[in-house]
Parts: sequence; C-alpha cells; structure tokens
Amino acid sequence: MPLFGNTFSPKKTPPRKSASLNSLHTLDRSTREVELGVEYGAPVLNIGGQSLKFEEGQWITESGGNMSSKEVQKLKKRNLQLEEENNLLKLKIELLLDMLTETTAESHLVQKELEDMKNHYKRKK
Repeated sequence: MPLFGNTFSPKKTPPRKSASLNSLHTLDRSTREVELGVEYGAPVLNIGGQSLKFEEGQWITESGGNMSSKEVQKLKKRNLQLEEENNLLKLKIELLLDMLTETTAESHLVQKELEDMKNHYKRKK
C-alpha cells in the first residue's frame, strides 16, 4: 500500500481536433466548383509583360514577348561567344597554375641545394 495514494493515475487526454484546418470540406459541391473551378489547367505566369505557360515540364511563352527572332538569335550568338571565352580563360588559369606550381617546386629545390651547400661549406671550416 503506497504512502501517498495511487502513484500511477494518468489524466485522460482531450479529444483531437479535426485533422484538416481547411474549410473547403464544409462547402457543398457547387460552391467548391465555383471556388476552385472544374478544370484547373496549366499554371500561367506573367512577368514583365511576358506570359509564360507550364506545359510538359517546360515554361513556354504564350504572348511571344517583346523580342524579335533576330534579337533572340543575336543573344544566342553572344552567349556562345561568352561561353567560348570563358572556357579559354579557364584553360589559361589552369596553365598559369601549373606554371606557378612548377616554378615553386624548382625554387624549393634550389633553396634546398643552397642550404645543403652552406651546411657542407660550414663543415669544411
């Protein structure tokens, strides 16, 4: 018999609230159709006067935009030139780093030889 009464007396938990906080389940079918629409369709996005539609995993312009095909071709050509220039610059950086590494290694070898010669000279004295 416990000294202070029953030691294990859990309190009852209150009943859970509704799982959904959304109020759409309370609306009737006709109201839901008005709110959500029968057909949802593809998502459409309007940015800077251009209308984009998401179809088959890609964004496609609906309105055609403000750019002509000549401007698009010019931009593609410029983009290609910049990519080629970027690749050339990356190659040059790699070459310069290789040259720096080689020069540093040679410098360390010369310094080591110089120290060895100094030590050898000191021993002869």
